[in-house]
Amino acid sequence: MSDNDFIKQSRGATLRGWALTEMLRGAGYAAAVLVGIGLLMYGIHLAGKLLPEQSKTAPSPYGFMLEHPAPMATLRVV
Repeated sequence: MSDNDFIKQSRGATLRGWALTEMLRGAGYAAAVLVGIGLLMYGIHLAGKLLPEQSKTAPSPYGFMLEHPAPMATLRVV
């Protein structure tokens, strides 16, 4: 193995370099996922801005049953 080692690194230094590149690769993947989610959310925001104002203030198309708030429990203070 030492015949092919052009930089003359020890095994520990080679292992540390490999671990660093693997961690940086994982961080890059995480950053790509985070940026992708951000771009998706921004696209949804832009699509919402293109909608007319009436669609934002209109009543829900799902009906009364889904929007009916649950009755609040009444508490008696003694």
